[in-house]
Amino acid sequence: MSAAEKLYLEIGNNIPNAVQSQMFGKPCFKLNGKAFICFFQNEMVFKLDGAAHTNAMLLEGAQLFDPSGKKRPMKAWVQLPFQHASVWAIFAKNAAELIN
Repeated sequence: MSAAEKLYLEIGNNIPNAVQSQMFGKPCFKLNGKAFICFFQNEMVFKLDGAAHTNAMLLEGAQLFDPSGKKRPMKAWVQLPFQHASVWAIFAKNAAELIN
């Protein structure tokens, strides 16, 4: 298990009431049956809006989540590389707040 995956699991498991699940065959965490974070290509992905979405997209290497690889990104979902692991927990909290 990579350091990125370990951190993803630690972050997800520390969010109250979050449940491990799958989304498009990728590991994710859900709240109230709705996915809010997932793990893809050794990077963490967050469902965000507003300032949190804008701030995440400003980070180097950030991209919209395109799980199919067919240039059909999910506009609310931001994928962040491990180089930004220090802010993953913050964006995970922002994503969880959208669900609650």
